[in-house]
Amino acid sequence: MGKDFDVSVIIINYNSSGYTVECVKSVLEKTSSTISAEIIIVDNNSRPEDYSALELRLAKQDNIRLVRSRINIGFGAGNMLGAQFAQGQYLLFLNNDTLLMNDCLSIHIDFHKNHPEAGVTSAQNFNEQGKAVPSFDHNKGIRKLIFGRSFLEKYYPATHPKRKSIPTDTIRTDFINGAFMFFKSRHFGLVGGFDTNIFLYFEEMDISHRLLRNGLKTYLLPQSQIVHFQGASSVKSVAMNREGLISYLYVIKKNYPYLKFLFIKYYLLFTFFLKPKKWDTIGTVLRSVNLDESLKQKQVFTN
Repeated sequence: MGKDFDVSVIIINYNSSGYTVECVKSVLEKTSSTISAEIIIVDNNSRPEDYSALELRLAKQDNIRLVRSRINIGFGAGNMLGAQFAQGQYLLFLNNDTLLMNDCLSIHIDFHKNHPEAGVTSAQNFNEQGKAVPSFDHNKGIRKLIFGRSFLEKYYPATHPKRKSIPTDTIRTDFINGAFMFFKSRHFGLVGGFDTNIFLYFEEMDISHRLLRNGLKTYLLPQSQIVHFQGASSVKSVAMNREGLISYLYVIKKNYPYLKFLFIKYYLLFTFFLKPKKWDTIGTVLRSVNLDESLKQKQVFTN
């Protein structure tokens, strides 16, 4: 397929059309007129009234496309659905609960042009009060579980930069916040895109690992800035916490040696037994990678 746009911006909506509309507005307002961008909105089986609000409030423009899924297929699969329609040389997967603060698209295009080893890049996140929030993370391996982030950031600053400081220079990191993920289309395709087995959480950790195996690196570009209304697009609950565990264990088992996976599994079991608030997820850890327990299996087709 020919690439008719510089960037394809893919946004998922799920019962939050108000955020989606404002997100689209920020992309249109902040992006330089020298950049040709299309916006693809994937509605993940929202309520009919929420989907209708999208149709009514989004201007009928040639560069805006609305795609509706009749099943909530999750974050990764929803983005993969949108990517099928993308015609851009670059892909930006953008959370609908974000607002661009500056011309992020130009910043990321320029960086990728000058850094052919860049696999995925992200923007510095700020909350709605204007406070910088962590926009990247370190791999959730054994050292991080045992010693914690603070220990690693203090004694291994070269490989574990401080997450809570506001960086002034580009940072090479393990993986970035999934609210803003910018790829060259060919690099995204090279690694097969997002793993659609994952319904929610840790997609960014998984794809960053696969990019690295192909010699491609993950970067945070702090000069690129967004507002992220954290948690607005999903509600925390026991079910969501369990989903996070299912995804985490799946990603670890998939990408790392089996002995490392076993160590992490039994370390989690030991620590969860000591924390009553975690007891409702002990069964999930015991059963390990039980994708049949994922929320993905509970979705209903809407006629």
